[in-house]
Amino acid sequence: MRIGLFVTCLGDTLFPEAPKATVTVLERLGHDVVFPRDQTCCGQLHQNSGYLDEARALARRFTAIFGDFDAVVSPSSSCVGAVRELSPEIAPRVFELSEFLVGQLGVEDVGAYFPHRVTYHPTCHSLRVVRVGAAPRRLLLAVRGLELVELPEADECCGFGGTFAVKNPDTSTAMLADKCRSVLATGAEVVTAVDGSCLMQIGGGLSRQRTGVGTMHLAEILAS
Repeated sequence: MRIGLFVTCLGDTLFPEAPKATVTVLERLGHDVVFPRDQTCCGQLHQNSGYLDEARALARRFTAIFGDFDAVVSPSSSCVGAVRELSPEIAPRVFELSEFLVGQLGVEDVGAYFPHRVTYHPTCHSLRVVRVGAAPRRLLLAVRGLELVELPEADECCGFGGTFAVKNPDTSTAMLADKCRSVLATGAEVVTAVDGSCLMQIGGGLSRQRTGVGTMHLAEILAS
């Protein structure tokens, strides 16, 4: 299967290890992964900010760049959700990594080993837009050495929400405080998720409190 890697803006600029890990996992499973160098933003940022014409232009560009691949895989449910809305002609072939592994390839054990206590934060977009379901948890449960502990009030938002955190900083900070308390209650060494944006928010809160709890994208754990 010829797979196009959609790295996303955040993956390219702040979390490059997540798309790199995505390639590692897919190639380990025997797939050909291609990184189209002409890819840009999918249009989500513009759409969320009310610039619909600009968002649609980027969506057309996305379709032109990725249109010939058997599948397009990304380590971001947020961006995958945006592509599915903005680029309906290519939407059936665009997947978040965990849903692609479990739902399309039928794979849960990717050969990973990660001997740590981990808790999983189901992000809002993965829950309510892309609807990855139990795929991330099933993959984590198959990782050798990993102890998965349940996150209290797991489906509560971390407070990021893109521009929401900028426009509503007090509310965002309060939501983050609740999420950090839930993470600390698990005794986990690492909190993981399928969206770098949420890990950035949670990681910032945990770091400022000097908790010693790290953040790691699901793809990085699966590539370990």
